[in-house]
Amino acid sequence: MFAKVYQYKFPGVSEAKIAAGFCADYLGKKIVEYDFEGLNIMIGKDGDLSIIIKFSTSPKLKKFESTDSGFISDLKNSFVFKETQFAGVYVYNYEKEATADELKLSGPIS
Repeated sequence: MFAKVYQYKFPGVSEAKIAAGFCADYLGKKIVEYDFEGLNIMIGKDGDLSIIIKFSTSPKLKKFESTDSGFISDLKNSFVFKETQFAGVYVYNYEKEATADELKLSGPIS
């Protein structure tokens, strides 16, 4: 599993919330186009914004990196923030999948 990680430090939580909404809208529309395996957007209490985009293969990650950085330039034109970004390989990843483990019947079985 491969990932692109963006870390932004905004002056406050309000700016981070607005930027998170913008990023969620923009990147959410790219899930199918770039075949994201996962998209996580998190806000920290001190105005931190982290975005993690997961890819199943390196070529998919490289395609995203080479053709789609429009949202970063839009952010830079709209906000003041410090930026860190990098691409990496997951060494260990655990995510519990949300599933229902019980079945409720609403009436008699015929």
